Amino acid sequence: MSGHGHRTVLHLRFVLPPDVDAGLLEGVRSLLENITPRVQIIEPDMAVLDLTGALPYWKRDARALTELIQMRALALLGLHSAAAVGPNRMLAAMACNLTPPDRRTVIDHSPDAVAAFLRPRPVRELPGVGSKMAATLASYGVHRVGDVADLPSATLQRLLGARAGRTLHERALGCDATIVDPAPTAASISTEHRFTRDELDPAQHRRALLALADDLGTQLRTSGQIAAGLTCTIRYADHTATRRGRTLSEATQHTVLLARTAYAFYESLGLQRARVRSIALRADALCPDGRATRQLTLDSGDEKPLAIEAVADRARTRYGSPVIYPAALATGVQSKRQAQTPTVRGQTVRRAEGAPAAGPHRPEPGAGQRSRSRW
Repeated sequence: MSGHGHRTVLHLRFVLPPDVDAGLLEGVRSLLENITPRVQIIEPDMAVLDLTGALPYWKRDARALTELIQMRALALLGLHSAAAVGPNRMLAAMACNLTPPDRRTVIDHSPDAVAAFLRPRPVRELPGVGSKMAATLASYGVHRVGDVADLPSATLQRLLGARAGRTLHERALGCDATIVDPAPTAASISTEHRFTRDELDPAQHRRALLALADDLGTQLRTSGQIAAGLTCTIRYADHTATRRGRTLSEATQHTVLLARTAYAFYESLGLQRARVRSIALRADALCPDGRATRQLTLDSGDEKPLAIEAVADRARTRYGSPVIYPAALATGVQSKRQAQTPTVRGQTVRRAEGAPAAGPHRPEPGAGQRSRSRW
């Protein structure tokens, strides 16, 4: 698996418990760094390792070393994991998204093995392909990665633009030069919503996104931080996942602005009747809110929700739990409050990576309280 001049990249996805703490996350990092120093933690539950130099040191091939890592994670930390190995980060990540927990996928470096994995995949699984690009390609009969690979790069550039077309063609051929950067990632805060059953209803998906954005906004404002980026991860019933990230036009801590970006992610995927198991939002590249700037505008549409948000924060500070929250989260159904975090037909789990602890939790949406605002 590790021929001369070839890279070997391992992508891992851990199944973290709802009550994950910083000690467990540090244990994961320590375990991985004992295998190779080239470890990059992407999310609290996801990491990528460059095994190129570790394979000769451990005197194992990629599959055997991956089995060792998964076994150690389970034995020492009690964590189940899905793993995939490939000749670059893109292939390893795509394969890991298709791999169930406690299993591993290995893609050999040979061009035939890469083509056998990539060519049958839907074109939307390639990084950077959203619903608009997929629709454009479909209108020309391009549905699979193999279809993209068979087109001349010049044709794709005419259809999608020079840069996008060239990048897509390279990825369809399995090319990716992204390195594993072991430098610590910027501070981030993430929150995840786990549905109690595989959810088909787009309205429930959007309500979950709003609840997550509300939770992130609350944590950011409570801890005095702003986020310069936002990442959305949607996991499906078949254990596959889709991730979209975006640098915000201006760093923010406001729920309404975070929610708009989250909705844009969702709309770009065109999920329709997808069976969604969980949705996660992560606020990236955090910095103190004293560095926040705001673009001046003549449109006063955002002023009211931001004013309501400030009132809600003051009420939370005074009464210990919020009595003002988005009307879309009120279901009118009496349900028991969760001891930890809010939930909309499921459970929401907060996680922090390199960020201060969050402030008090807001109540569960739909806990029978009457909404006093409409965002």
